[in-house]
Amino acid sequence: MNTQYSLGIDIGGTNTVAGIVSRNGEIISKTSLPTRGHASFEVFLDALKTATDKMLAQHSNLEISGIGIGAPNGNFYNGTIEYAPNLEWEGVIRVAELVEQKFGIKTVLTNDANAAAIGEMIYGNARDMRDFIVITLGTGVGSGIVCGGELIYGHDGFAGEIGHTIAIPGGRTCGCGRKGCLETYASAGGVVKTALEIMDALPGKSVMENRRTQLKAADVYQAAIAGDEAAILTFEQTALILGASLANSVAHTSPEAIFLFGGVANAGDLLLTPLKESLEENLLNIYKGKVQILRSGLPDADAAILGAASLVQKYLK
Repeated sequence: MNTQYSLGIDIGGTNTVAGIVSRNGEIISKTSLPTRGHASFEVFLDALKTATDKMLAQHSNLEISGIGIGAPNGNFYNGTIEYAPNLEWEGVIRVAELVEQKFGIKTVLTNDANAAAIGEMIYGNARDMRDFIVITLGTGVGSGIVCGGELIYGHDGFAGEIGHTIAIPGGRTCGCGRKGCLETYASAGGVVKTALEIMDALPGKSVMENRRTQLKAADVYQAAIAGDEAAILTFEQTALILGASLANSVAHTSPEAIFLFGGVANAGDLLLTPLKESLEENLLNIYKGKVQILRSGLPDADAAILGAASLVQKYLK
């Protein structure tokens, strides 16, 4: 590949974003459309083609060398989305094949968190690293594990689900149907649940009390910034659980760094400071002092597009 450009597409539960990305990670143009409200994936694909055609027509001088797609429950090996609970389409969908047929461009697909890890390696702060983990802390907890410069997919394409490792045996019920998954504690919803539990233990002492029924993770952050005890304890408790879980993950692949991305990670030092302490406290001695916890180098607004586009750079050379 020389001067070609990539088309990065991120299929989210609510919205889908797409962008033309240069080899050095510059987003030339981008567009979006609702993911929901289409009768079938084929109907959605027609709408996606229409939206991207308008964008591509404005840059007809650019050569699109490949399409990269990040999607929930995306299977890299098969190019499929499989039983994604937050999408309207049921079962197994042959996304990469259908997109390639529709656009006439080589297409590669993977899980959205895996795409974030490849994006970190191609365009972000892991460009000089061969062993690292990316953790996305948002509506859910996603992860991508890179070992020896290659993403770990496992035998079936679904390796690396750190968010669905058990953090608290018998704990909170997870959307996957099990109990105690890390996602139920370290996601945005998990942060809110922890805040509510702490407020129950400290009745009448938090400024968040009047927002109980509408509380969001961003509200907990704002309260913590203002010095609210319950909010600060929420991030400390979240960090305690997340740090212990990440210490277990370190024992599997011995990464150089763990990158955090997503809304919850935007809490900054409120989360990072106690998280680093928890990680070090729970690490096996041979790993202590060796693992960095860093913020992602991808910009929040464009990370999904860059992650998807990076798949072309990595796999369609």
